[in-house]
Amino acid sequence: MKKHFVLLFLSMLFMQVKAVSDNSKFIRISTDETDLLLRTGSNERLYQVYLGPKLLQKSDLANLPAFNIDGKEAYQTSGAEDYFESALAITHADGNMTTILKYVSSEVKKQDENVSETIITLKDEVYPITVKLHYVTYGKENIIKSWSEISHSERKPIILNRYASSMLYFENPAYFLTEFSGDWAKEVNMSTQELKFGKKILETKLGSRAGMHTSPFFELGLGQPASEHQGDVVLGTIGWTGNFRFTFEVDNVGNLRVSSGINPYASSYELKPGEIFTTPEFIFTFSQEGTGKASRNFHSWARNYQLKDGKGDRLTLLNNWENTSFNFNEEILSDLMKEAKHLGVDMFLLDDGWFGNKYPRNDDHAGLGDWEAMHKKLPHGIPFLVNAAKEAGVKFGIWIEPEMVNPKSELFEKHPDWVIHQPNRETYYFRNQLVLDLSNPKVQDFVFDVVDKIMKENPEVAFFKWDCNSPITNIYSPYLKEKQNQLYINHVRGIYNVFNRVKEKYPNIPMMLCSGGGARCDYEALKYFTEFWPSDNTDPIERLYIQWGFSQFFPSKAMCAHVTSWNRNTSIKFRTDVAMMCKLGFDIGLKDLNADELAYCQNAVANFKRLKGTILDGDQYRLVSPYETNHTAIMYVGQGQDKAVLYTFDINPRYQEKLFPVKLQGLDPQKKYKVEEINLMTGRKSNLKENGRTLSGDYLMKVGLHPFTSNRTNSRIIEITAE
Repeated sequence: MKKHFVLLFLSMLFMQVKAVSDNSKFIRISTDETDLLLRTGSNERLYQVYLGPKLLQKSDLANLPAFNIDGKEAYQTSGAEDYFESALAITHADGNMTTILKYVSSEVKKQDENVSETIITLKDEVYPITVKLHYVTYGKENIIKSWSEISHSERKPIILNRYASSMLYFENPAYFLTEFSGDWAKEVNMSTQELKFGKKILETKLGSRAGMHTSPFFELGLGQPASEHQGDVVLGTIGWTGNFRFTFEVDNVGNLRVSSGINPYASSYELKPGEIFTTPEFIFTFSQEGTGKASRNFHSWARNYQLKDGKGDRLTLLNNWENTSFNFNEEILSDLMKEAKHLGVDMFLLDDGWFGNKYPRNDDHAGLGDWEAMHKKLPHGIPFLVNAAKEAGVKFGIWIEPEMVNPKSELFEKHPDWVIHQPNRETYYFRNQLVLDLSNPKVQDFVFDVVDKIMKENPEVAFFKWDCNSPITNIYSPYLKEKQNQLYINHVRGIYNVFNRVKEKYPNIPMMLCSGGGARCDYEALKYFTEFWPSDNTDPIERLYIQWGFSQFFPSKAMCAHVTSWNRNTSIKFRTDVAMMCKLGFDIGLKDLNADELAYCQNAVANFKRLKGTILDGDQYRLVSPYETNHTAIMYVGQGQDKAVLYTFDINPRYQEKLFPVKLQGLDPQKKYKVEEINLMTGRKSNLKENGRTLSGDYLMKVGLHPFTSNRTNSRIIEITAE
């Protein structure tokens, strides 16, 4: 009798589970190449059941397991039965710290044939908490963007202690994390480690200049370390110009959960009833063909959808900083504008040191905040410079750092309450400056007015270089008073408010995002900027590594590279060839060049302008890594596979080192291509073995070229043209 009862109970239980399973809700979030599949469990909560290559048979979806309590909840909350990192942690108005979210509904909004948004609504049955998960898919680019919206209708405010943008799960034999770390002038050093049980956290607590030590992106190798040309990899980044945190946690059964979002450090957020807390966008791609394919996904998506004027042109330029530093006047600048024209670039860019009268900006100790042209250096102001550039036949751009202030400034004297600093402690200065409190609307107005006043007076200003040299120190907001926990978040929101106002009023003005080098390089800020400055380090050898690192996520069109005199032991050709892999600029005096070097630079500018459609908008292939050999090679292939540009560099070859051919990628194997080395010094002829030959794309990709040499700091640029 007992046996029959057990069988009857199990049969009923099976039928109940089957019914629940049959009634479970599938949510499929897909690109052309990737599936992210979510499914409700028997407890009505939402779980991730699959993330990987796109499943071609719809019937296979029904075979995926219906998860219940297994640690893969799509937006894991705290206080219940899960013991690992949560996406959401709330202290309710009554002090209770438990939240359980259940599935309510989902909808899909198709923006066009390529872009769709899935919105999933989750609610707590006990507390009036609503979370909406947003997923935007870009089919052809194979990119998924995700974020969350948190709201409530409790009688009093609740406290958000943790609020992730995204939570993803992986189930593989091994996980390898590649991170990007560094400091001023040594950005994006790449290092890889295997993830074992426990947590690995990548985060920043700098507030502003947030990416100075840790860049806001990562690579994840599934089963093996992330590799350039093969293997399963995930590339992820957060769109947030402030404190961020990525948490990688391998649990007790070997699954990995990745939580991405704002760093909750010192940022418990008080959320009022009816207020919506929107997290930053987390953007990722999955590739079965290594990081090269994943990078091309990001590059294409950025140009098409995220980067300001991503499909537009870019201006070549001559900057004055390395040439003059703070020491210039109207005559010196006018002469440099003529040099810019003689060089062949589009624009002259005036850097730091043009402002301040009571406290002149003759070094970095004074003047920040006082955005009026210095009478001593520029008695006729910015209008004179704009006209001088126009007469020289080039455009005019200008440097600003409007979020910062020197204590030696009229702004600080008038408005000390606009500055983030402690009211009762000795002040610590980073680079002799402090950060303005952008959580304050009056400060936002001031920062916007810096741009607005320049443009109103000088509507022909063609470019802004927007710098941000200091992290937040002396952390206290006079404006927020008792709500200091909201400073880090509200400050960044204030920055975005200013960026948005500038973009709305001056939508066509190109702008460079700079932060003491590459400490600002996130894709939220790049909605408002056409490009960013990867590093103040312009040593061409170091730049090969820096540009390699940033290229994992950013297209060449978004990265500025200038020819300077940082490493005089390298030739002008080597320095220029390195800079020509990105958006080309110069920061050097032409008087320092001999006739042959000047002729070379003029020819290089002409070549860049002729080929920039391929260099800036083509597909990038990283062929030989500087991290793995004594050489490096990168190529760009234009649309239609009719034009390609190959860059090769001998960094520090060993004595009698065997030199291997470079096998190209991305060409049409059926087409014939003429191979021609360009950017040669005056009077020099190419000694490239294949120079002038016509070879098939198949040959070039299977056999390759022989561009490497045994010479230190030797470089080549090779133009490959379909015939």
